[in-house]
Amino acid sequence: MSDHMTRLHSLPIWQGALEVEPLSGGVSNHGFKVKDQSSTYVARFGDDYPFHQVSRAREAIASRAAFEAGLSPELVYAAPGVTVLRFIEAKTYAEVDVRANWQPCVDIIKRCHHEMPRRVLGQGAIFWVFQIIRDYGATLIAKNHARAGEVASWLKVVDQLEAEQVPLPIIFGHHDLLPTNFMHDGKRIWLIDWEYGAFGTAMFDLANIAAANSFDDNLEAQMLERYFEGKPDEALARAFSAMKVGAALREATWGMISELFLNAPGVDYVAYAAEYLGRYEAALSNHRSRF
Repeated sequence: MSDHMTRLHSLPIWQGALEVEPLSGGVSNHGFKVKDQSSTYVARFGDDYPFHQVSRAREAIASRAAFEAGLSPELVYAAPGVTVLRFIEAKTYAEVDVRANWQPCVDIIKRCHHEMPRRVLGQGAIFWVFQIIRDYGATLIAKNHARAGEVASWLKVVDQLEAEQVPLPIIFGHHDLLPTNFMHDGKRIWLIDWEYGAFGTAMFDLANIAAANSFDDNLEAQMLERYFEGKPDEALARAFSAMKVGAALREATWGMISELFLNAPGVDYVAYAAEYLGRYEAALSNHRSRF
C-alpha cells in the first residue's frame, strides 16, 4: 500500500469501512474519492510548495472561506499535506464548457472577488503575477533549466506588461482558472482548488480565464463588459491584454518549474510548458498588434 493510502486510512474522520478510488487529473496533487458509512469525500495529498509560493495552511483558510461564501464544497478536514472535502457529483469542465458557459463562470469569479475578502482570516497572501514570473525566472537560471537562456527576454516583456497595468480595487482572487477548476452539478457551477487563492486585483483572474480557456477577442470583450458592468476604456482594455500575456507566461513557467520539482503520475510538464509558451507568444503578438 502506498504512503498516501496508508495515511488516508489512518485519518481520524472516517466512520466504518472505506471504499477508495484514485482520481485522475491533478497536476500537482494526488486525489482520491473516499466513501465511508456516512458520506463521500475527496482526499487530496500535497505538501507546501515554496517553489510555487503554495502554502497548504493558506489554502485551507481560502477553502473554508469559499465554502462559507457558497462557492466551493465543504472542507471537512485539514492537516499538513492532506485535505478532505465533501464530494459533489458534478461534471468537470473542459475549455469548451467554460466558453459555452462563460457568463456564470464570470459571475462566480465576481462573487469570489466580492464575498471572499471579509471571510478570509488568519495568514493572508498576495498574488502578483509579475513578481511570480521573476521568481520563477531566477529559479530557472539557478537550476540551469533548458530554457534558462530565454529568461532575460521574458523578464524584459514582464517589465513592459507590468507598466501597462492600471489601479484597481484589491479583491480576493482564485488565480488558477483552468477549466478543470470549474464544475457543474446540473444546477449550478462550483469553483474548486484554492492553492493560489490570495489578495490581488480582478485583472489576473479575468486574464487567466481568457488565456486558459482560449477566449477569442469577441468573447473577451463581452466578458470585460459583463464584469465591469460597462465597456472598458482603452487603458483598461490595454491592461487586460497585457495581463493576459502575463497569465500565459506564468502558466508556461509554472510548467518549467514543476518539471524541476514535481512528478505527478501521467503529467508531462515539458509539453505543458510548451503549450502555454505557444499561447504566450500568440497573446504577446496580438497585444502588440492592438496596442
